[in-house]
Amino acid sequence: MDYQKESDILKALAHPMRLRMVEGLIKDHCNVTKIVEKTGLPQSTISQHLGILKKAGILTPEKKGVETCYHVTHDKVKKIIHMLNA
Repeated sequence: MDYQKESDILKALAHPMRLRMVEGLIKDHCNVTKIVEKTGLPQSTISQHLGILKKAGILTPEKKGVETCYHVTHDKVKKIIHMLNA
């Protein structure tokens, strides 16, 4: 096990808003605008959270024209969210 990598993932998830965002992105891939609408937070705050999640390897961005759609691609993270919802 890569303890540093796993620790970085857990640190990224250790914020209530990022947990909420990851849970939402597992259910429905969406862009920054949709996340802003759903959370009511400023775009800059959402972008900072997305940056942390991307850096930890939790999210993968996908360009669709001028829009970027975010996907949760880390299987362990999906399992963590599922366990938290149980």
